[in-house]
Amino acid sequence: MDMTVLGLVCCLATAAPSGTPVAVPGANFSGWETFAAALDTVNPLRSRLRVPTDTPKARPRVIEVSDWYARRLTIHRYTAYGTIPVFAVQWMAGKKLYDESRAAPAWAKTVHRAGATTLAGMFTVNTVTGLWNWWDSRMVAQGRVLRTVHVLSMLTADAAFTYAGAKLSNEAETDASKRRLHRTVALSAMGLTVVSGTAMKLWNR
Repeated sequence: MDMTVLGLVCCLATAAPSGTPVAVPGANFSGWETFAAALDTVNPLRSRLRVPTDTPKARPRVIEVSDWYARRLTIHRYTAYGTIPVFAVQWMAGKKLYDESRAAPAWAKTVHRAGATTLAGMFTVNTVTGLWNWWDSRMVAQGRVLRTVHVLSMLTADAAFTYAGAKLSNEAETDASKRRLHRTVALSAMGLTVVSGTAMKLWNR
């Protein structure tokens, strides 16, 4: 807009007495509104670029999970709590086997094998329920990172327990280095399970 046009607009806006409307096609304003309307008349592009101030805010999106989500979560939690005493029994029996090898008492071998079978079943239940609920709640932003880290850490623990039981348990009976590796892998998997489960208990709100 050149200076001549701008001066004309200012004269239109201020020439009339205070409170007297200025003739603007399609409008009837006064004061500052008169000045803005005059500018819009001379430069229509200005009115098209004006940003509305009453844009409605988007409503929060409601995300629903399946009816079985809470049931699976209850099963998952109580099964996880049940692994703690099994871990303790496995550690005691395993320590006896590690220290005495073939000379260890029969109860240690029996308890250790029964504990390994029990843990395999419990981890299977928790893997199924945990993965199912993780997928069911994938669209829920709150706590998504923590849930994903928990799933990945527990899958790692699954793999470690499987390796310790299926591959290293038989070799550990005759090979001292395999016995040490069996103990290291098993205890690492237990520790990872406890840390991951505790994090979910404390921060998954």
